[in-house]
Amino acid sequence: MTVRRLRRQGGEPWYDDAAGRLVRPYTISNGRTRPTAHFDLLTMVMATGRRPVSCQGPEHAQVLGLCGGPVSVAEIAAHIRLPAVVTKVLLADLVDCGAITARAPAAVSAGPASRTDRALLEAVLNGLRKRL
Repeated sequence: MTVRRLRRQGGEPWYDDAAGRLVRPYTISNGRTRPTAHFDLLTMVMATGRRPVSCQGPEHAQVLGLCGGPVSVAEIAAHIRLPAVVTKVLLADLVDCGAITARAPAAVSAGPASRTDRALLEAVLNGLRKRL
């Protein structure tokens, strides 16, 4: 018989060694699947310095703690280990409270200067291969 142990891992809610996170992501966003503001994965967010009054969940506080400097939505989702859509809902709550600001990624022009540099991509690929 296998004994399942519940433990707290980092800043995460209850965590079971076999099952993983016990609090499902949709409960964190109160069942909401659509944020009230538009976020791209590359959208940069940053704390304004104002403390939110209405956004007081532990996940909101964790997200706000990551926003000391400009950080992307994708990075925040990775740090808090939640799906991007749940992260976007949390971020939208914080934008609505005035606790963070969001800046969409700059549009890339379609001119010849925006073409992908093959040498740069190969260097990145080689670096990744060395690390893995």
